[in-house]
Amino acid sequence: MELSLIQKDILITLITLYHQQSHSIKGEEIADMIQRNPGTVRNQMQSLKAVGLVDGVPGPKGGYIPTQLAYNELNLNISEGDYDVPISRDGEKIKGAHVQEIDFTTLCHPDICHAVIKLIGSAKIFEIGDRITIGPTPVNKLMIRGEVFGKDESKQSLLIATSEMISLPKQPIKAYMSTPLKTLASTQTIRDAVALFHRERIHGAPVLDGDYLAGIVTMGDIAKALDHDLPLDTTLPSVMTRDVVQAPSDIKLFDVIRRFKEREIGRLVVTENGKPVGILTQSDIIRVFPSL
Repeated sequence: MELSLIQKDILITLITLYHQQSHSIKGEEIADMIQRNPGTVRNQMQSLKAVGLVDGVPGPKGGYIPTQLAYNELNLNISEGDYDVPISRDGEKIKGAHVQEIDFTTLCHPDICHAVIKLIGSAKIFEIGDRITIGPTPVNKLMIRGEVFGKDESKQSLLIATSEMISLPKQPIKAYMSTPLKTLASTQTIRDAVALFHRERIHGAPVLDGDYLAGIVTMGDIAKALDHDLPLDTTLPSVMTRDVVQAPSDIKLFDVIRRFKEREIGRLVVTENGKPVGILTQSDIIRVFPSL
């Protein structure tokens, strides 16, 4: 069957939202995503339903779901995990689109690198000049940054001039953490912490109660304590941060990078079997991945 441009737009947006949310999708959501009148979307949905491309789900929480015929009609062979390639604009992840395919058209050009980005979702939500980030891709963890300079709404694709391509490190954080771990005991004092920082040229260290993590103390904690006129023989539990960001040693580096930004931290403690074995700092990440 020959679908019109708006029918393809509606259908692929329905499929995208359905895979993201795992429940039926209301026509208003699709209309908002593709910037169409809700009445127009409802009318087109009736046509798509009549030819077996969508099913209606009744009730107040109902809406529409795509049929297998819809996937066949759009030549989509989508399985679990195919929606792991996000696309972001100005740092905000786009709700209504994921990347299905990246085709580099001028990869070997000495000055420019253009790519065609095939979307699962609507190209309407992008504008010429948008700065976008694609990825990371599931297998090689590739991230691409660039600017949209064209789009083809009939094929749901974007043309981008790439400014940066990055392959994220795939090894676990134990390959990048600082070891051996420099620690302090919960019975030690501010004076002991200052001495350790000076001797080892570090800016923070975990505080242990026996073999287990009790907190972390940093130069910022020390400065704050001295600013409040606490004596140097004050024990560390009075000044340390108890809410310590931790990560197991086998987690991949790209999985923890976001934690540094979200928690606004400079370091996290790496653990094995609940016990600290190393520390990962922003400096460690920058050495591995300067463009972050």
